This record gives sequence, C-alpha cells and structure tokens, in this order.
Amino acid sequence: MSRIRIESFSLSLDGYGAGPAQSLEHPLGVGGTALHGWAFETRTFRHMFGQEGGANDADDAFAAHGFSHVGAWVMGRNMFGPIRGAWPDDTWTGWWGDEPPYHCDVFVLTHHPRASFSMQGGTTFHFVTDGLDTALARAREAAGGKDVRIGGGVSTIRQALQARLVDDIHLAVAPVLLGSGEALFAGLDLPALGYQVVERVPTARATHLVLTRSER
Repeated sequence: MSRIRIESFSLSLDGYGAGPAQSLEHPLGVGGTALHGWAFETRTFRHMFGQEGGANDADDAFAAHGFSHVGAWVMGRNMFGPIRGAWPDDTWTGWWGDEPPYHCDVFVLTHHPRASFSMQGGTTFHFVTDGLDTALARAREAAGGKDVRIGGGVSTIRQALQARLVDDIHLAVAPVLLGSGEALFAGLDLPALGYQVVERVPTARATHLVLTRSER
C-alpha cells in the first residue's frame, strides 16, 4: 500500500515552519526563506528550477529522496498561493511558473470550489472542498500504488499528524531562529501519536530528522 509522506519540511530551531505575515511578497512569511537555505544549494532543487550545478551531498540526497516514488501530492491552500476567500478568477496558477516541479496530480485543500487545470510537465491541480480525508483518498487513487506526499503548509501538516495519517516525516531543522510564525508542534504529543525518530543526519546547513509512525 502507498505511504503518506512529509518530505524536506524545513523548520526553524525554535519550531516554526513559516514566518509571520505570509503574503505575495513573503510567501514563507517574514524570515521564512532562511529556513530553506539548505535546499536552495542542492543539485536537486537547482535542476528543478532550470539552474545548473548544485551540491551533491547529504542535503541533496534528502531532497532527491523527497521526490522518489511519489505519485501524487496534497497541499493546503496557503502553499498553493496567497489568495484568501473566494477565487476572484482563474489567473493564479501557483508560485512555480508554467512548469511546476510536481509532474503529477496535486490536490489542494480549499473551502472554495475551482475547476481543475493542467500545467506543463504533467502537473494537474485539483481543488478539494470536502476535507483532508477526501483529498488523501483521491491522491492515493491518482498515485497508482506510489506514495502520496503532503506538501504543507503548517496547518495541513498539523491536521494530518493529529489524525495519525502520516507514515513518514523528514524534517530539515535549520540553524535559524524566527521567534514567531506558524509553530509546527504546538499542542501535539508526537510520542502519544506513535511517532519516533529513526534517523538523524547533521550537515553544515541543517539537521535532518526522519520520523516514522508505529501501528500501535
């Protein structure tokens, strides 16, 4: 059976997955871009955005693994874009230009209906108005036996963790303090939910932590 995975989720040392005041100018919140410095230097991320070079190291190995055997994605509306409320039109198609890096079906959680649309490179965005369980069920079907990756943002991941829907989690803890923003683990008891750390790999830019969920 396919697994539900969170991959390459960057986190500040004080536990924030995004900075405050997310907007078009600050899609990751004020200061949030610094969380992803480890990823921007990797060969995987540079090639994903049409750039040459990049490090081929432990950071890159984690970045590359995050895309392996993934057949569909689920993300919250905050990750898809800065627009709130009803969709004013169909102009906004994401942060990623004409060819998003997903190359599969992506299911976006929203309270406001919108028609599916396809982009270059095989990415099709679908908008799900009846909750995370439905989005994951549709994503599993679309994945065709491959895994489903939950891409964020913080509220979507918190909801999935609380419901014990996530099998594997890769966190990249950056040596950055944000002080405020969206706290990933506030109010969550991960051991009680069955999660445990199974791998830790420190690098110059981040500490990579892998957690899995037991079946208890």
